[in-house]
Amino acid sequence: MDEYQNFPGIDVDRLLKIAEQQVAQAEEAQKALSAVVGRASDADNLVHVEFGGQGLRELELRPKAMRLGSEELAEKIKATIQAAVADHQARVEEAMVEVYGEEDNPMRLVKDPDAALDRLRSAEAAYNRTFDSVMGELTAISRRLDL
Repeated sequence: MDEYQNFPGIDVDRLLKIAEQQVAQAEEAQKALSAVVGRASDADNLVHVEFGGQGLRELELRPKAMRLGSEELAEKIKATIQAAVADHQARVEEAMVEVYGEEDNPMRLVKDPDAALDRLRSAEAAYNRTFDSVMGELTAISRRLDL
């Protein structure tokens, strides 16, 4: 098996180590994201909202809020939910930066589709180079074995 360690020029041990690190990072990110909660209150402190990965977690209306007209209360609730969602998103981004770092943060790709396409094109080019290299090696082996 040792003779295949660098076939063709691939460090299998390094590749496995990178894969293990990525799995560990993904597990860490999943754990961190499950604990993220966005919170917001309106300016009058009448509506309080908590928003998590599963959606709206908590909606608290202070008794004084019930004195508002239905339209005004509805607007306060909607605005506070939007603020809690924005807070949640900011906290998700912070958690992802903690796990992956600024450069490797997958959230960057969501915000910058052009960068995502560039990374996909780069991955495709790497795949094509690897495929061509493997096929070249297989062709050479085939010739040596007279197949």
